Amino acid sequence: MRNTHSLDQARALAGTLAGRLGAELIETHISWVLLAGDSAYKIKKPVRLPFVDYSALPARRHFCEEELRLNRRLAPSLYLGLSRITGTLEAPLLDASGPALEYAVRMRRFPKGALFAEQVAAATLSRLDVDRLADLLAGFHHGQTPAEPAAPYASAQARHLAARAALEGALAVASPAEQARLHAWLESGAAGLQALWTQRRIEGRVRECHGDLHLDNVVSLEGGVAAFDGIEFDPALRWIDVLDDIAFAVMDFMARGRMDFAFRLLNRWLDGTGDHAGLPALRFSLVYRALVRAQVERLNGAGHEAAARRYLDTALALARPGQPRLLITHGLPGSGKTFASQQLLEREGAIRLRSDVERKRLAGLGMLADSRASGLDLYQPEATARTYAQLFSRAREALQAGWPVILDAAFLRRAERAQAQALAGALGVPFSIIDCQAPPQVLRERLQARRGDASEANVEVLEKLSLSAEPLSGEESRHVLPAPGH
Repeated sequence: MRNTHSLDQARALAGTLAGRLGAELIETHISWVLLAGDSAYKIKKPVRLPFVDYSALPARRHFCEEELRLNRRLAPSLYLGLSRITGTLEAPLLDASGPALEYAVRMRRFPKGALFAEQVAAATLSRLDVDRLADLLAGFHHGQTPAEPAAPYASAQARHLAARAALEGALAVASPAEQARLHAWLESGAAGLQALWTQRRIEGRVRECHGDLHLDNVVSLEGGVAAFDGIEFDPALRWIDVLDDIAFAVMDFMARGRMDFAFRLLNRWLDGTGDHAGLPALRFSLVYRALVRAQVERLNGAGHEAAARRYLDTALALARPGQPRLLITHGLPGSGKTFASQQLLEREGAIRLRSDVERKRLAGLGMLADSRASGLDLYQPEATARTYAQLFSRAREALQAGWPVILDAAFLRRAERAQAQALAGALGVPFSIIDCQAPPQVLRERLQARRGDASEANVEVLEKLSLSAEPLSGEESRHVLPAPGH
């Protein structure tokens, strides 16, 4: 009986235990969650579904242990341990002696309204917490061990089939014309991405990720953020390309009307990981994740129709051709280029490449590392030339993938600006210059006060660059756009 009680018996057990604890009982399609005081208990249902088998008690214990192992990586303060439910089905006890009837994941309960999804709806989510999430995920993705080459995860064929399955699950939400359009787009996209997907797998970009990073699974905590409820029941759904993992949260911001947060998150994650080579595959990942959520909301039944449609609309919007354009900043250190480019990337939905970050990456340093402590001078002409070459190379890939691109660099020399304009011309995309200016004394004061930024330009660098800067020509001035905030 203990290993084979029915779903109805298990439901009654969960309800009885909730009553004994004075807990609120929440039901999902694969679990019950009991909210009791400052704790939460998650009990897995004894079900066998196409994607999960919790039918036997040993399996439910195993997956509770897996849930603890996996989620302690991104939410260590929330996942407290494994609880045993003993007693009888009619009178269950929590963590008492005797044989286990069931197992539960014991968690620390967080306040209502702390979920990112709730905060987006209430317009209370802070930019700082978006940045914290990006930093958390960048460090997490970097630290995970790559999948073994022989592992059966995230092959090009598997990714193609997963996208097909997501569309199949969302078909009830879409009209026949929308179905046909998405099917054709996915087939074409998968065919064009096979080589890149395979290359990224070989390069170690497939890692044991979270797997379900939508905004109902991200929470603000005191002094930080956490991502919880990662996928434990199917390794294939969490051993994925890191780009697919971050794409889930990026897509969910888009679907909830916060394009600014979507690109803030994405760009900070890219600054941390340097994974710009994956950008040609990003749009496919975003569409796939939108279809997954459309399917889930459809399965959630009555009351979720609007959410399912919202995700389908997001997939359809992302499947439209991109509108690439190239923007460059121009100005001395301290003139506000990064501030202006941050506002632009959030407003335009653009990819930003920062010379200060890429300069250090090329030297094998993190973006906040002190290069001078390592005995390096990253502002020598040779280092600057390498940095601009890197910026142009990565910009080309992103533009060809259909993304607007902002190159956040000084661009003080006409030759550098001409090279950027030539790149835009070769790709047939619009070209603009964001001209950032400030009085000399303001520049010096900003540089002296600067802390915790990738840029290491100081007053000495400012003076040197001021002498060699070549002002915009009349022809270049035709491409100038007003700098945001200036």
